[in-house]
Amino acid sequence: VQLVESGGGLVQPGGSLRLSCAASGFTFSSYDMRWYRQAPGKERELVASITSVGGITNYADSVKGRFTISRNNANNTLYLQMNDLKPEDTAVYYCNVLFRRSNYWGQGTQVTVSS
Repeated sequence: VQLVESGGGLVQPGGSLRLSCAASGFTFSSYDMRWYRQAPGKERELVASITSVGGITNYADSVKGRFTISRNNANNTLYLQMNDLKPEDTAVYYCNVLFRRSNYWGQGTQVTVSS
């Protein structure tokens, strides 16, 4: 299993970013996928999830209405569209899959929201 995140960067408050996670080594379309984030000195937290069947999505209260998780099963890619970014969204963002009872993580992509 390999997960490779990209798309992070430095953005001003109110700005937008789109994160991508390229997945390989498993049948992407068959698994629920998640985005987590970890800010300095804080625990890793679940940001959003999307099911394999039906594409049902769920979000942390802190990002509802601003972030959108989506997936493209044709190219094995998970996305996180982040709008109206706030300084408190600053963190390393990770994609995640639970595959055969083991959690797999990418290397993460840094998102910094600052003026």
